[in-house]
Amino acid sequence: MILAFKLSDIIQIPFGYLLSWLYQLFNNYGWALIVFAVVLKFVLLPATAKGKKSTMKMSRLTPRLQALQKKYAGDQQKLNEATQALYREEGVSMGGGCLWSFIPLLILLPLYTVVRQPINYMLHESAEVAAEIVKVIKTAMPNVFGKNQYYDQLIAAPLIPQFVEELKGVVGNPETLNGLNFGFLGIDLGAVPTFNVFKWDTWDWAHIGAFLLPLLSAGGQIMSMLISQRMNNSLVTDEKGLQDKETAKNSQANQSNKMMLYMFPLMSLWIGFTVPCALSLYWFVQGLVSTAMDVYLTKKYRKIYDAEDAERLKKAMEEEAIEAEKERQRAERRAANPDGITTNTSKKKLQQQQQREQEAAKAAAAREYAVKKGLVTEEEVDDAPRAMSGIPSRPYCKGRNYDPNRYASQNTEE
Repeated sequence: MILAFKLSDIIQIPFGYLLSWLYQLFNNYGWALIVFAVVLKFVLLPATAKGKKSTMKMSRLTPRLQALQKKYAGDQQKLNEATQALYREEGVSMGGGCLWSFIPLLILLPLYTVVRQPINYMLHESAEVAAEIVKVIKTAMPNVFGKNQYYDQLIAAPLIPQFVEELKGVVGNPETLNGLNFGFLGIDLGAVPTFNVFKWDTWDWAHIGAFLLPLLSAGGQIMSMLISQRMNNSLVTDEKGLQDKETAKNSQANQSNKMMLYMFPLMSLWIGFTVPCALSLYWFVQGLVSTAMDVYLTKKYRKIYDAEDAERLKKAMEEEAIEAEKERQRAERRAANPDGITTNTSKKKLQQQQQREQEAAKAAAAREYAVKKGLVTEEEVDDAPRAMSGIPSRPYCKGRNYDPNRYASQNTEE
């Protein structure tokens, strides 16, 4: 608990002084909160960019991952190995996107406390003094506070000037008694919005504006998610580098985004009507800045990935051209030899055939020489058996040269 408190202080105290300085600059909590939300998003931009880049890489691999899932549907081990190989090939880290997306949350959550507790972090009062201030004002005006004590400081901070006498003995810093100016464009950011703004006694801009802030926050969230979903779907490409709209539409991530598209804005709307308006303004501004940054980062990294896809498409087209040329050559050979008669091209058998041809040529030359020298007549040559089959050096090879009496005794008695 002590460690968590120290770690949160590292973030909360500096940003608390930043919000306090912005308030002194504008003398208005609303404008200070808007600038604070913008500055905060730019501080987190490097981590956001890392997470966006990793997410875009994962989106592009969706068709190839689905192909691996179909190929290894019955073998989880091979699927994991193939998936890891694909990630290594594409330079994707499985936990990289989640890690970089998680880092901004580690900062945003403590900063949410800075916005929620202005007496502590903007007026720099201790937790005990802040609790006493809330207690004094809550005792005098119980109807102003809601059931959720979590946001009591936001409601009490602008009401401090009304209780200067009661709080003189409580606060240590006299400047705290000036409270904070929560008026913004005619809206009290410390007030909790109400649904019932159509009654005659609540039909004024203060109540209507407070009513609109949660609607703007939820609407901005829907717009942000729609833009992000549409841009992420356009990043899904197949192994050739071509956009795969069907896979993007049916992907698990797309189905999850559709569910969150309705769930998160509804939750934001409901929460917006249970907390002071300042929170809805803060969420609305952060949503707008996040959407603008998402569009910028998507366009920035898409140029890189489009170049990779173009190279992948070029390589695929070259491979297809090579395969088409091979098929054309095979078609020509089939057309030239429709019966499918092929000659034996085995190297060993070609050597044996060449040797037989050489031996036959030598035998023919020997016969011709014998005729010319008169050793034999042409009739004897014609009557001599032809070595069409069989091997003369192997007496029991039953070809035309087979002689069953070759090894018979020559001295048989008559």
